[in-house]
Amino acid sequence: MLLSGRKFACYEVESLTLRQRFGIHCFQASDKDIRFFTMFASYDLMRFWALIEPSLPSMVSVRQAQRGTFTESNAATHSLQAIDELFLFLNYHALGSKQRDLADRYNAHQSTVSRIITSWSNFLFTVLSSVRIWMPEEQIRTFLPADFKDYPDTTDILDCTELRYQCPSSPLLQSEVFSSYKSHCTLKGLIGIAPHGAVTFISVLYAGSISDKQITRESGLLTLLKPGMAVMVDRGFLIEDIVPCKIYRPAFLSGRSQMSAGEVRETQAIARLGVHVERLIRRVKEHKFFDSEIPLRLFGSINQLYTVACLLTNYENGPLVKAWAKKPELRLNTGGTDVSLSWE
Repeated sequence: MLLSGRKFACYEVESLTLRQRFGIHCFQASDKDIRFFTMFASYDLMRFWALIEPSLPSMVSVRQAQRGTFTESNAATHSLQAIDELFLFLNYHALGSKQRDLADRYNAHQSTVSRIITSWSNFLFTVLSSVRIWMPEEQIRTFLPADFKDYPDTTDILDCTELRYQCPSSPLLQSEVFSSYKSHCTLKGLIGIAPHGAVTFISVLYAGSISDKQITRESGLLTLLKPGMAVMVDRGFLIEDIVPCKIYRPAFLSGRSQMSAGEVRETQAIARLGVHVERLIRRVKEHKFFDSEIPLRLFGSINQLYTVACLLTNYENGPLVKAWAKKPELRLNTGGTDVSLSWE
């Protein structure tokens, strides 16, 4: 049965109103939904919001500059509250949502959604990067899990990760970004975590053909390492000749038929502890944005999007191991005022 003109108009208004209501407030009673849409474990996401909200004016000025290239009518379509803009950005990151889908869901123009994503990517990259994530040795010792009692000087657990990247048409560029390990074009980054699981080092992304040693050399990590420290790495991470500190790595056979009992125990212990950085990387890649191949058009912003995903793991989740529940405060400078957030 066809709707009358008045009923159809009312239906359209009601439908539009419902669509306009989509936002974080819809899910404040459901931690499961918050987790699904944002990767944050619960509505405690609002604690993160309180942490970054004081810095919002600096992002507004950037957006106003962006709007200057658009007509007034296009600018007028932008009516989301800031908290829902963050929610939209987290949907994009956590679900890998397409901009067209987000535009429909939030009742906004697709160009508006694009500007929101760009603004929040740059904003969170700037604000979260203001937090000094590299931790002093005494602080690492304070939060050192009992599992690391035999390796108390461990400062960082290191590993590289690769993101699938659209192959360029140029054969020369293809050879630069082609990863023999992944048999595909990739971008590659180095990640370090403290023994208690917090991300403490994130390199920029490099072409996928780069070696672990070269990325370690170029990333800036070596300037942070000192004698007396130790890093823990996987068996194939060969960086002894470039780092100034001790390395814990599962042992090689080195031409022998078998390892001693002591070497076997140590190899198993290091492998068991070193796997935590792989668990952290898995958390980063749980952001569905990274499920699909990164298109060439995002080359200019992928470092921001990737770094934000890595940094957000320090806020989104609980500890990698439940027994490691106590974590240090994350301090953020917001216009001259230090704000802290501590997950217990």
